[in-house]
Amino acid sequence: MLKVFLVEDEFVMREGIKNNVDWAAHGYEFCGEAGDGEVAFPMIQKLKPDIVITDIRMPFMDGLELSKLIKKEMPWIEIIILTGFEEFAYAKEAIKIGVAEYLSKPISGDELLKELDIVSARIEEKRKEREIRDKYDREMEENIQNNRKEFFLHLVSGDKSPAELHEMADGLSIDISAIWYNLILFQLKSSTHQEDEFSDSVLEAEEELRSFKDDKVALVFDRGLEGKAFLFKGDSQEELIKLQEEFVSKTKEILSHYQHLKYFGGVGKAVNRLRELPECFEQASRAFAHRYLMEESSILDSGQIADKQEEFLIENVNPKQVDRGRILEFLKLGNQEETRYFVEGFFQGVGNEAMKSNIFRQYIVMDAYFCVGDFLESLQISRDEIVAPDFTPGALKDVESAKEYIISIIHKAVGLREQTAGDRYRGVVMQVMQYIEENYADEDLSLNLVASHVNFSPNHLSTIFSQQTNQTFIKYLTDYRMNKAKELLRCTGEKSSVISMKVGYKDPHYFSYLFKKTQGMTPTQYRGKKDTKGE
Repeated sequence: MLKVFLVEDEFVMREGIKNNVDWAAHGYEFCGEAGDGEVAFPMIQKLKPDIVITDIRMPFMDGLELSKLIKKEMPWIEIIILTGFEEFAYAKEAIKIGVAEYLSKPISGDELLKELDIVSARIEEKRKEREIRDKYDREMEENIQNNRKEFFLHLVSGDKSPAELHEMADGLSIDISAIWYNLILFQLKSSTHQEDEFSDSVLEAEEELRSFKDDKVALVFDRGLEGKAFLFKGDSQEELIKLQEEFVSKTKEILSHYQHLKYFGGVGKAVNRLRELPECFEQASRAFAHRYLMEESSILDSGQIADKQEEFLIENVNPKQVDRGRILEFLKLGNQEETRYFVEGFFQGVGNEAMKSNIFRQYIVMDAYFCVGDFLESLQISRDEIVAPDFTPGALKDVESAKEYIISIIHKAVGLREQTAGDRYRGVVMQVMQYIEENYADEDLSLNLVASHVNFSPNHLSTIFSQQTNQTFIKYLTDYRMNKAKELLRCTGEKSSVISMKVGYKDPHYFSYLFKKTQGMTPTQYRGKKDTKGE
């Protein structure tokens, strides 16, 4: 039921309009009235009617002034102006403001209802269009997030100029303008859920963190299974440090309520140019790789790593620091780009002084070799895929050569793991595609539903689907449905509304909107194009 508000300074006229129309019987709610624009405006702000009927000539604030205020603050409200004056200038000004109708007084109840019905039909049409756009935006959210991921990769890879980055940011409605920047790479994991499982508490905690974020000071980018990246912006280094400290403090406060969640963050080095963000990202990644080396939740500043002093002696080495479990965890979850940072952090934890011992160095290298070999065999891959260490005189002669050897075998093992996982994921993606083929006509088909079918979290499935197919789940589903629709348009004489139902869209208006959005023409135009070619 649409709400109507009346503004009329003549009491008799106002009472006549209010009482001589059966509002409810015609689908309207008379929600309020006022004698002039000045009194009316705060009431309209509070009541938010759908339609305002206002006289044009009133004391204190006339109808045109009121209309300007309404359209500026609440542009969706439709306005009908009533006047006893026929001057064209008023009508011209009213049209310029965006007034829906310009009617002459006196007007009967039936005439007013007729105009109201015209305006209400326009409101319903606009509301439907808005609902369709909102639905489209919701469905395309995965594509938007994917575009943001790609943009972040450009930000930190250095493969685009600052001008190109600003242009891309404008296309995504992202403001990257700032004097100083810094990155925090952040990951949140549940200790009670496996990698592929759905964790409500992780999503809940991430939502709390997201609500803390403000686009003016920090942009958040999804990095898939690697967590989030927070790009902080400030006018000075001092402001940036303050923002980061607030983020760290708030994060610890929020996550203290989730005892089974483990988090880790790596803070980069502040820079004052967009082109220096790759250096900032490298420093943040170096700190972030320490998540495999630390048992407790933490947010580690890259400056803390650089300042750490080497004070270890071999007799003081803690067995936990050489625990192969740390290497095994990285082999399971790490990526190739992080390998060097991880091994450097591992050596730093052991202590380069201890590593100067030839016997101890050989022990570390041999243990790493066996750990990597055992991991490969657990994936049914031969340990012969990695080169055994060479302990002949002159080989592995120093800390650096030992480090490079361990980096090489871990890097190779992680690559083989990804290749094996890719084969397994291809099977999962094939299941998804088959499920879509069998269920595309179901309007409720969604990423969450399919993820549940293949026993993956929606975020994980979205990541691997994009990796395997080079397109998002929603784009694949939409393209599949549109191709089926085109086939039916081409090969049958069925109505567009029937075809809409057959390809998974109960709302034919939304189907037509989506078809035109993706194909560049309406279903009717597509069918006509086909007919033209056939003549």
